[in-house]
Amino acid sequence: MDMTAAQPTVKGVDFVPVPTRDLDAAVQFYGETLGLPRSVYMPDRHFAEFETGNLTLSVFVAEQMGMDHHANQNPMALHVDDVEAARASLEGKGVAFQGDTLDTGVCHMAFFADPDGNALMLHHRYAPRQTDL
Repeated sequence: MDMTAAQPTVKGVDFVPVPTRDLDAAVQFYGETLGLPRSVYMPDRHFAEFETGNLTLSVFVAEQMGMDHHANQNPMALHVDDVEAARASLEGKGVAFQGDTLDTGVCHMAFFADPDGNALMLHHRYAPRQTDL
Protein backbone atom coordinates (compact mmCIF):
# COMPACT_ATOMS: atom_id res chain seq x y z
CA MET A 1 0.00 0.00 0.00
CA ASP A 2 1.30 3.47 -0.93
CA MET A 3 1.38 5.51 2.28
CA THR A 4 2.03 8.79 0.41
CA ALA A 5 -1.52 8.69 -0.93
CA ALA A 6 -2.89 8.51 2.62
CA GLN A 7 -0.69 11.35 3.88
CA PRO A 8 -0.52 14.18 1.32
CA THR A 9 2.60 16.30 1.37
CA VAL A 10 0.82 19.54 0.46
CA LYS A 11 -1.61 20.67 3.14
CA GLY A 12 -2.88 23.90 1.55
CA VAL A 13 -1.84 27.23 0.04
CA ASP A 14 -0.35 29.69 2.52
CA PHE A 15 -0.22 32.77 0.29
CA VAL A 16 -0.25 33.98 -3.30
CA PRO A 17 2.53 36.35 -4.36
CA VAL A 18 1.40 39.56 -6.10
CA PRO A 19 4.26 41.56 -7.65
CA THR A 20 4.32 45.34 -7.62
CA ARG A 21 6.70 48.09 -8.63
CA ASP A 22 5.09 50.63 -6.26
CA LEU A 23 4.38 49.23 -2.81
CA ASP A 24 2.57 52.37 -1.62
CA ALA A 25 0.18 52.29 -4.60
CA ALA A 26 -0.41 48.56 -4.13
CA VAL A 27 -1.08 49.00 -0.40
CA GLN A 28 -3.61 51.73 -1.21
CA PHE A 29 -5.28 49.60 -3.89
CA TYR A 30 -5.59 46.34 -1.95
CA GLY A 31 -6.31 47.99 1.39
CA GLU A 32 -8.38 51.07 0.52
CA THR A 33 -9.84 50.39 -2.92
CA LEU A 34 -10.58 46.68 -2.46
CA GLY A 35 -11.06 47.00 1.30
CA LEU A 36 -8.96 43.96 2.24
CA PRO A 37 -7.62 43.86 5.80
CA ARG A 38 -3.86 44.39 5.89
CA SER A 39 -2.12 41.92 8.21
CA VAL A 40 1.53 42.78 7.52
CA TYR A 41 3.21 45.98 6.33
CA MET A 42 6.99 45.99 6.10
CA PRO A 43 8.03 48.69 3.62
CA ASP A 44 11.67 48.34 4.68
CA ARG A 45 11.45 44.71 3.52
CA HIS A 46 9.38 45.65 0.43
CA PHE A 47 6.16 43.76 1.11
CA ALA A 48 2.70 43.83 2.65
CA GLU A 49 0.08 41.17 3.15
CA PHE A 50 -3.70 41.30 2.84
CA GLU A 51 -6.29 38.78 3.99
CA THR A 52 -9.14 37.57 1.79
CA GLY A 53 -10.78 35.29 4.35
CA ASN A 54 -9.26 32.07 3.07
CA LEU A 55 -5.96 33.12 1.49
CA THR A 56 -3.26 35.73 2.06
CA LEU A 57 -2.17 38.01 -0.80
CA SER A 58 1.52 38.82 -0.36
CA VAL A 59 2.22 42.03 -2.29
CA PHE A 60 5.96 42.47 -2.84
CA VAL A 61 8.44 44.52 -4.86
CA ALA A 62 10.02 41.72 -6.87
CA GLU A 63 12.96 43.75 -8.11
CA GLN A 64 13.94 44.60 -4.52
CA MET A 65 14.03 40.86 -3.78
CA GLY A 66 16.29 39.92 -6.68
CA MET A 67 13.49 38.83 -9.03
CA ASP A 68 12.13 40.18 -12.29
CA HIS A 69 8.75 41.88 -12.16
CA HIS A 70 6.12 39.93 -14.12
CA ALA A 71 2.48 40.83 -13.61
CA ASN A 72 0.14 37.86 -13.12
CA GLN A 73 -1.77 37.49 -16.39
CA ASN A 74 -4.24 34.84 -15.20
CA PRO A 75 -6.94 36.48 -13.09
CA MET A 76 -7.18 35.70 -9.41
CA ALA A 77 -10.86 35.13 -8.55
CA LEU A 78 -11.91 37.30 -5.61
CA HIS A 79 -15.15 36.08 -4.05
CA VAL A 80 -17.95 38.62 -3.58
CA ASP A 81 -21.61 38.12 -2.71
CA ASP A 82 -22.86 40.35 -5.54
CA VAL A 83 -20.63 40.93 -8.57
CA GLU A 84 -22.65 43.83 -9.99
CA ALA A 85 -22.78 45.69 -6.66
CA ALA A 86 -19.05 45.16 -6.04
CA ARG A 87 -18.25 46.19 -9.61
CA ALA A 88 -20.29 49.39 -9.30
CA SER A 89 -18.55 50.22 -6.03
CA LEU A 90 -15.09 49.69 -7.52
CA GLU A 91 -15.96 51.61 -10.69
CA GLY A 92 -16.98 54.47 -8.39
CA LYS A 93 -13.43 54.34 -7.00
CA GLY A 94 -11.92 54.56 -10.48
CA VAL A 95 -11.31 50.86 -11.22
CA ALA A 96 -11.67 50.06 -14.93
CA PHE A 97 -13.18 46.71 -15.92
CA GLN A 98 -12.56 44.80 -19.15
CA GLY A 99 -15.84 44.07 -20.89
CA ASP A 100 -19.23 43.25 -19.44
CA THR A 101 -19.84 40.99 -16.47
CA LEU A 102 -19.76 37.39 -17.68
CA ASP A 103 -22.49 34.92 -16.69
CA THR A 104 -21.18 31.37 -17.27
CA GLY A 105 -24.38 29.62 -16.24
CA VAL A 106 -22.91 28.79 -12.82
CA CYS A 107 -21.16 32.01 -11.81
CA HIS A 108 -20.72 35.72 -12.51
CA MET A 109 -17.27 37.15 -13.28
CA ALA A 110 -16.05 40.70 -13.86
CA PHE A 111 -12.44 41.25 -14.96
CA PHE A 112 -10.08 44.08 -13.97
CA ALA A 113 -6.45 44.62 -12.95
CA ASP A 114 -4.49 46.21 -10.13
CA PRO A 115 -2.25 49.26 -10.81
CA ASP A 116 0.63 46.93 -11.83
CA GLY A 117 -1.48 45.01 -14.34
CA ASN A 118 -2.01 41.90 -12.20
CA ALA A 119 -5.20 40.31 -13.52
CA LEU A 120 -8.10 40.04 -11.05
CA MET A 121 -11.76 39.17 -11.23
CA LEU A 122 -14.79 39.57 -9.04
CA HIS A 123 -16.42 36.15 -8.76
CA HIS A 124 -19.65 34.74 -7.39
CA ARG A 125 -20.78 31.14 -7.89
CA TYR A 126 -24.59 30.94 -7.80
CA ALA A 127 -25.02 27.28 -8.84
CA PRO A 128 -23.69 24.18 -7.09
CA ARG A 129 -20.14 23.26 -7.96
CA GLN A 130 -19.73 20.05 -9.98
CA THR A 131 -16.67 17.98 -9.06
CA ASP A 132 -15.25 14.62 -10.13
CA LEU A 133 -15.00 13.41 -6.53
